[in-house]
Amino acid sequence: MPALHALLAELSPDELAPAVRSRSGYRELYTRLKDQPLPVSRETGRLLYLLARATGARTVVEFGTSFGLSTLHLAAALRDNGGGRLIGTEFEPGKVARARQNLAAAGLADGVEIREGDALQTLAEGLPPVVDLLLLDGAKALYPDVLALVLPRLRPGALVVADNADDSPDYLAQVRAPGAGWISLPFGADVELSMRLG
Repeated sequence: MPALHALLAELSPDELAPAVRSRSGYRELYTRLKDQPLPVSRETGRLLYLLARATGARTVVEFGTSFGLSTLHLAAALRDNGGGRLIGTEFEPGKVARARQNLAAAGLADGVEIREGDALQTLAEGLPPVVDLLLLDGAKALYPDVLALVLPRLRPGALVVADNADDSPDYLAQVRAPGAGWISLPFGADVELSMRLG
């Protein structure tokens, strides 16, 4: 992804960190990256497939679809589990179109709904009554807010996979707090894996 690295190299660390962690500055950053794929790593994609399969997931919510690489892994797992529903959200229209094309090309579009717009609005209503797995891979500053929207639907034992969670210290504090109802641990270099206890 040379183009992505070139764009990020234009920003100094003093500019990049606040843009990633800011509740207001993330929009400008992600708008600059609107034509760039922001995929999970190959290992994280395989992890998503494995977790969804191992838990028999039937309903998945994904925050931050980008071009749909993680969506492909999750949709394949739902298909192999016998079917289900995946709701993704992405605020860049061009990325929504690309993700839908990629899902159609892979024969995995059935059961996948990608909602276009701000996740704080697109996930505020119309979620399934029970969610088995939540992927957080959008604007890192919004991880706690998106979790709050989906939390009432997460069943006991549901998993939350947060990509690049180190860029969301408030989220990490929430899921790692003793007695907060989570078991959570870093997985690899860039993922926080959490399980809801009750």
